[in-house]
Amino acid sequence: MMVMFNLIKIFFCVGLFAFGGGTAMLPIIYQGVSVFGMSWSDFSDIVALSQITPGPIAVNASTYIGLEYGGLAGAIIATLAVCLPCFLVMLIVIKLIDRFKGSRIVEGAFTGIRPVTIGLILSAVIFVAGGVLVKGPVVSAQLAEIDYYNWIPIGICAASMVLMSALKVKPIYVMLIMAAAGALIYGVVL
Repeated sequence: MMVMFNLIKIFFCVGLFAFGGGTAMLPIIYQGVSVFGMSWSDFSDIVALSQITPGPIAVNASTYIGLEYGGLAGAIIATLAVCLPCFLVMLIVIKLIDRFKGSRIVEGAFTGIRPVTIGLILSAVIFVAGGVLVKGPVVSAQLAEIDYYNWIPIGICAASMVLMSALKVKPIYVMLIMAAAGALIYGVVL
């Protein structure tokens, strides 16, 4: 019962207070699920799975975490808990937006909010990058001796950015290519 209460509390707060989209919510989600004793490595796996499955990352992550710690009921509760605040806030905003549409104050608020979302997304990038690029997977004793950046994930990250931005490869194909590269490098070579 306590697990279900914690799932509701964590994901309702994530849905209510985490602005900037699913990626910006990641540090808040990790901080919340740390009560379950989840390791950074396990959370990184959840982030990866949430990115490659269809749907919003926060919903996917909440569903997976709920399933992991509370079974099917936990998955349903966590998913509803993360979605409910957004739904309620949007109902209120929809009612009020037409009333204040031409307001300079509202326009000013939106002008101030737009750069914040970039900051939230960048902070999530730094949060995830710190765990993946710096710590990276250690798969051999030789790599364990290296106490600086793990260059393989950095190379995969750089190659992904080139494929998507310069060569305009669709993100799903980039994920599949890099999953195959990771499996080959970490599963066969190292």
